[in-house]
Amino acid sequence: MTYAGLTVAYWTVLVAALLPFGCAGLAKGGAFGTPRSQGGFDNHDPRAWLARQGGWRARANAAQTNSFEALPFYIGAVIIAHQHGAFQTRLDLLCFLYIVLRLMYILFYLADMASARSATWMLALAVNIALLFI
Repeated sequence: MTYAGLTVAYWTVLVAALLPFGCAGLAKGGAFGTPRSQGGFDNHDPRAWLARQGGWRARANAAQTNSFEALPFYIGAVIIAHQHGAFQTRLDLLCFLYIVLRLMYILFYLADMASARSATWMLALAVNIALLFI
């Protein structure tokens, strides 16, 4: 199935590529209205500001980093599956599942549910590996 010339699997690549930016927005969200002098977001030195954060903001930033780290393998797996002529419906479903798992991963990270987060990460990795063999 295609939309605007792209398969569902390719659309999920776009979604996966945008997930880290959503995490960054969460990490920085609500801190834009507070002046820098009072601990608000510092766009002059955003990495140092994020490094000083704790709690859910720090976890959102860590989820951002992990989302960027997971992206190349996912993109490669989707492209390889397409090149090998994978059955499109199965490919689309696995890619959709990957996105759902990555969203769950981010939510578990924000909620500080470490075991659920790690299990979800493993499942997403298994889906990614499955993409290479369908």
